[in-house]
Amino acid sequence: MSELDFQEDNSESLDIKGLLMRYLRYWYLFVIGAAFALTAAHLYLRYSTPVYSVKATILIKDESGADLANSGLFGDMALIKANKSFSNEVLVIKSKGLMERVLTELGMEVSYFGEGRIKSPELYGGRSPIKAVIAQLDSAGLGKSFVVEVEDNNSFSIYEGENKVSTHKFGEQIKKDYGIFTIVADSDITNDRGRRILVRFNNLGKMANSYSRQLAVKSVNEYATVMELSLTDPVPAKGKDILNKLIEVYNRETIHEKNLAVTKTIQFIDDRLVYLTRELTDVEKDVERYMQDNRLIDPAASGGMYQSTAHEYNQQITENEIKLEILKSVESYLQKEENKYELVPTSLDIADPTLGGLIANFNDLQNQRRRLGRSVTESNPVLHNVNEQLEILRLNILENIRNIREGLLVKRRGLQAIARQFESQVRQVPSMKRELTDISRQQGIKEGLYLYLLQKREEAALSQAITPSNSRVLDPAASSGSPIEPQATNIYLMALLAGLAIPFAGIFLRDMLNDTVQELRNVEKGTSTPILGEIGHNESGKMLVITQESRSSSAELFRLLRANLQFAAGGKENKVILVTSSMSGEGKTFFSLNLAASLVMTGKRVIVLGFDLRKPKLTQGVNLPNNIGITNYLISDTVQIEDLIQFAPEMPELAIIGSGPIPPNPAELMMLPKIGTLLDELKASFDYIILDSSPVGQVADTLALAPYIDSSLYIVRYNYTHKKQLQIIDDLYKSRKLKHPMIVLNDAKKSNSYGYSYGYGYGYGNYYEEESKGLGSKLRKLVKG
Repeated sequence: MSELDFQEDNSESLDIKGLLMRYLRYWYLFVIGAAFALTAAHLYLRYSTPVYSVKATILIKDESGADLANSGLFGDMALIKANKSFSNEVLVIKSKGLMERVLTELGMEVSYFGEGRIKSPELYGGRSPIKAVIAQLDSAGLGKSFVVEVEDNNSFSIYEGENKVSTHKFGEQIKKDYGIFTIVADSDITNDRGRRILVRFNNLGKMANSYSRQLAVKSVNEYATVMELSLTDPVPAKGKDILNKLIEVYNRETIHEKNLAVTKTIQFIDDRLVYLTRELTDVEKDVERYMQDNRLIDPAASGGMYQSTAHEYNQQITENEIKLEILKSVESYLQKEENKYELVPTSLDIADPTLGGLIANFNDLQNQRRRLGRSVTESNPVLHNVNEQLEILRLNILENIRNIREGLLVKRRGLQAIARQFESQVRQVPSMKRELTDISRQQGIKEGLYLYLLQKREEAALSQAITPSNSRVLDPAASSGSPIEPQATNIYLMALLAGLAIPFAGIFLRDMLNDTVQELRNVEKGTSTPILGEIGHNESGKMLVITQESRSSSAELFRLLRANLQFAAGGKENKVILVTSSMSGEGKTFFSLNLAASLVMTGKRVIVLGFDLRKPKLTQGVNLPNNIGITNYLISDTVQIEDLIQFAPEMPELAIIGSGPIPPNPAELMMLPKIGTLLDELKASFDYIILDSSPVGQVADTLALAPYIDSSLYIVRYNYTHKKQLQIIDDLYKSRKLKHPMIVLNDAKKSNSYGYSYGYGYGYGNYYEEESKGLGSKLRKLVKG
């Protein structure tokens, strides 16, 4: 396994823990967010209006009153018919017109609310001590609201907004621009003195539209026509009343629709009976007058056998005439334009199954058109299609009536011909008897038709009295008992999640927008360059923190890094160490001095060279002058190395060579061969030579030192070095422009490294031991590689 593979595996094993610890550092933000969200949820639950669910269940029947779901006689056809009927009834029940009639019958033109500081609960079902009786209300008054304040048992005041408008007596008629109404009080209103009630005049159209949208109608299962009606309302009693009244009005209207055809039939028969009564009276008067004029007592006894036979045929002719008369009446009824969308009278026993079926289909379509007309406009394609079907059926009925009439006329001619044969044999009967027979025949026709229609009228009236409803209530409306919303558990849970998510999102967004190195894994993901170690944040403000007495966490981290540097050498010569970075301010000088100090503490001879010729900081960091240094050595042949060496005041064993005066051409000076001479001479006198160079990410001066170094340390500072600058060291590592490059992470804090600790007691803490083992293992693999 390569060193890079090892580093990636180790990084992935720490990702979860690192992510958790990174967010747990801001635990107080999560606590504050959760507390604030839960408080907001508590206030919301306290002042929000609870909503209850109200449900009812009904069974939809077919036209004959039977249960469609149990109609198994016709198999799949019955199921299709049931589904179609169910869908139609759903549309009818959810129609705005039906709901508006329900609200009107419940008297919901006015609503009452108790005035509260936060919310105003509705006073429904007799809970309001006052009532508003509307005498007249214009459209401008719909949705109008005002506050009634009870003054005493006899008077009250009206407020609109915060302004007192007027004072009135209970029962006094109040006239406003938008209407006329009266406020009446309960019998005992003494305890309600000073109470304020909000009165609102409702727009029943909008209210019905709102409830129709809220009303949910669904089938209990696919094999039954059991319908579940559900409604939500803040007042469960109000929702129950609406559902129960909705079922009542729905059943009443379906019964009315079924009785409409019977009513039309009765009306038609009544009209015919009035006409036949007049005709029958006239015929009877003719018979009476004829018999009086001819002094006839019993003309039937003188007819003989031929007269009896002729009478039988005349009876058949009479029955034939009755049928022709009925057909004529029905045809005349259908041809009238005002009856175009009216039901055709039924139950007249016209002995033709085709005509009966056509009339039944015509009446069914008329009922369907009436029901669709309540919820759709005249321009609706569905209604237009029904109108076309009605017209086709009407024409078919008229054509069938003409065909039946033609058959009856043919039959009548045959019967008349036979009757004439018998009448020719009774010519010896006096003409008076023959004339009386003609008159009696007309009388018989009228009497037969009258009795027939009278019988049918009674049958129609009886069917009207026992018409069943279209549905049966299985479960009356009942509320859920507890509110369905807001649900306290869900609200608190969502509030808690939101309270935790907002700080999380804020931290995440902050980290996303921050393009500097935040954590160790940012470096591990940005480059495959080995990491030597990590240096903690310097709280002392001093440039040199490593002394013999120093036991701070920063000093111990430098000692740990010194050990790792020995591992990295792997027994090879590592005398010249280059320290560089991406840009100025990342702590190269601070690191160089303290690394050198930690090496000095082991008894090594160490010198630090200030090769940052552009912005020198080395000597001033330890309070030494910078009047002579490397620049003087490179441009002069008289300056000796001994003239350049100074010693740190705080650590006399630490040798330092400053950069000297800032030259105008530092890049060219760095390429002089005297640099190699300088380093070769220093190698003979010192164990370690640390080069504090310029930032390799900004200038190319440092690359000129590459031939003379044994290893290079690249400083990356937390919250300072940009992530994209890691590409610089990655390029140096892959292209081998610098020898043995390694990364040192500077300015580590608790917010950057979850393993970093400020505390230091006797010996190393767990973090140092683990870091030493981990980095040591990496470096051993690097050396082997």
